[in-house]
Amino acid sequence: MRVIAGEFRSRRLKTLPGLETRPTPDRLRETLFDILGARIEASVFLDGYAGTGAVGIEALSRGASRCIFLERGKAAAKVIAENLASLGLEDRAVIEQAPALAAIHRYAADIVFLDPPYRLENEYATVMGLVKPPRLVIVQHSVRMLLADAYGQLRRTRAVKQGDNALSFYSPM
Repeated sequence: MRVIAGEFRSRRLKTLPGLETRPTPDRLRETLFDILGARIEASVFLDGYAGTGAVGIEALSRGASRCIFLERGKAAAKVIAENLASLGLEDRAVIEQAPALAAIHRYAADIVFLDPPYRLENEYATVMGLVKPPRLVIVQHSVRMLLADAYGQLRRTRAVKQGDNALSFYSPM
């Protein structure tokens, strides 16, 4: 896995062996950040269910001022810390080793990215209800999973499908 664009373009990132984490494919990350464009600049980005941290690190590489990584797994949190250290990004990041459901309400962010493991799909509605109102919430999910058009104060404004994955964009009403 690599950083696609920005300050750390083409830099390799450590990953975790096995199927416990499901990294966001490079092509889907590229699509996500092409859509975000200039909105990422100087933003606070929250990477919920961070896995290896690739999405949050991409945000930092493209100009986010800060990134909050929420990851419940100890091994994954360690990989995020190692990836941040290899790029010298420790001072622009916070890693909280905790379930997103337990920690997300403690953080305010301009952009929130959520990609729960498929076995935690039942968390989508709950975690979206806990998000402090940001400018934008993006949810990565299977194209076979139907998300609601609205969760609390958040309404879906856009959906993009790519292969087996989809990105749903939600903004405050």
